[in-house]
Amino acid sequence: MSTPKIKVGDCIPDNIYFGVFNEGDEQPHKITSGEVFKGKKVVLFGIPGAYTSICSSKHLPQFVDKSEELKAKGVDKIACTAVNDPYVLREWAASHNTGNKILMLGDGEAAFHGRLGLLQKLPFAGERGLRFSMYVDDGIVKVLNIEEPGPTSYKISGPEHMLKDLSNLGL
Repeated sequence: MSTPKIKVGDCIPDNIYFGVFNEGDEQPHKITSGEVFKGKKVVLFGIPGAYTSICSSKHLPQFVDKSEELKAKGVDKIACTAVNDPYVLREWAASHNTGNKILMLGDGEAAFHGRLGLLQKLPFAGERGLRFSMYVDDGIVKVLNIEEPGPTSYKISGPEHMLKDLSNLGL
């Protein structure tokens, strides 16, 4: 596992590529982190892997359920990332009826997670992302909640905690 490098106040590098294949897309395509974050207020949450227990039973469904509340706080976009390819994320999102509420960002090569120091090694899964959530305003990290390593850690990275964090920022 890498030690998280990213911290509140840091700028997200704008030249990291994600694979995107969301509802309505005809083909997977690349999108840069700059395109995701520049000039926008974004809640990004990261998961250890699509179709895994906590990710499927709580993390993604709760963000879908709370998406309107987050948008009411001024959030322009809610995104999810994982060290999975965009095909897997598309199917997983469809199985949870996310529609266009959550932008799914595939980080199959772990470029984003690795650069930000958000990787862990999991038994039977290899190198995966840590579970986290962050609020990014125009590329600057304003809130960062990183869970303890492991596939089932889930205390501070959910939407309820993020809503409290946004309220604490005056949003």
